[in-house]
Amino acid sequence: MIWMFFGLMGLLSAILMAFLPLRAARADTAPAADGVGVFVDQLDEVERDLERGLISEDEARSATAEIKRRLLAASRRDTGHRAPSGGRSAIFVAALLVPLAAAGYYTLMGAPGVASAAFAERGAERAQAEQIADLSERLRERLESAPDGGPSEGWMLLGQTYLRMGRFDGAARAFATVAERDGEATSATFSLLAEALIAAESGIVTPRAERALERALTLDPSNPAASFYRAIALEQAGKLAEAHETLVARLEAAEGPAPWMQSFIAQANRIGEALDREPLTMADFAPMLVTQPRGPSAADVAAAQEMSEEDRSAFIRSMVDRLAARLEQQPEDLDGWLRLGNAYRVLGETDAARDAYLRAKPLLNNVPEADPRRGAVQDALAALDDRE
Repeated sequence: MIWMFFGLMGLLSAILMAFLPLRAARADTAPAADGVGVFVDQLDEVERDLERGLISEDEARSATAEIKRRLLAASRRDTGHRAPSGGRSAIFVAALLVPLAAAGYYTLMGAPGVASAAFAERGAERAQAEQIADLSERLRERLESAPDGGPSEGWMLLGQTYLRMGRFDGAARAFATVAERDGEATSATFSLLAEALIAAESGIVTPRAERALERALTLDPSNPAASFYRAIALEQAGKLAEAHETLVARLEAAEGPAPWMQSFIAQANRIGEALDREPLTMADFAPMLVTQPRGPSAADVAAAQEMSEEDRSAFIRSMVDRLAARLEQQPEDLDGWLRLGNAYRVLGETDAARDAYLRAKPLLNNVPEADPRRGAVQDALAALDDRE
């Protein structure tokens, strides 16, 4: 029950931080080392939200920078300065920690596929859930009683906590608080608001949810969550072809394999079956290698590792074939031919690799003598000749 341990630790940390303002008159700031794990968990949460498409890359970078700034500030306070009592900072610290506890709650109580716990364990989990609910209510009260209405970060984190706990109406109210503030709402704010509204109506996309999705896509047309729920709205309106096209268009715009793509493909195939469309696979949306000159990212590798051997092979083959087709249309792309040659070498297709390098060789006349690509082509051709 390692996840129970982590959930309990998150809960205890959140409770401790929530009560710190009440004891500020006689409590010093905890050593920075005590909070390092919390900040690391926050960074992990940002990364997970980015992978799920809940936030954009710019938002992820901003959130990461802010968390690191707070970690540095915590380290500086460890030099002996006393912590400020109460106030906005205490509210936000508590807000940051609530989702960590909620993550433990969600893992134990709401994760699909997790085997049912023993009766005695379920009793302990229910007690934890009650404590988390109480802590969330304390955070809500603090945010509502704040003179300036409470920080937007606190409301967003409270909304995500409620969303994980299945308190969809409360989540919608929390997200709406930020959505109504000029200049503070992001695309993720509106897509999360839409998600909460849809969940509260048992999957029905209401007009209010549609308006939130429109705002989300206006702010960031690449927001995967907003595109997904937009497709659901179109399907519910009887516009199956448009819903299918919305999903496919977002898949085609993907810059690399991402976890959200599987959900899009499954939804598109379900709708496509009614339209008599051919089933889709990840290989149909493999990005061309030219978009990744430095090789696959960590997210690409992770996504590929989750595929079956058959899907992974098809995905790689599709990437290579698409690059080859593009180069036939754009034969002056030296780097493209080099990547194609390297890809064929990895696949063990020596004749195709040699042809790609030979197509690249005349293009070297336009590069400086010291350009390393000259040597790369010569070495590659020599290595292929040695194999024969």
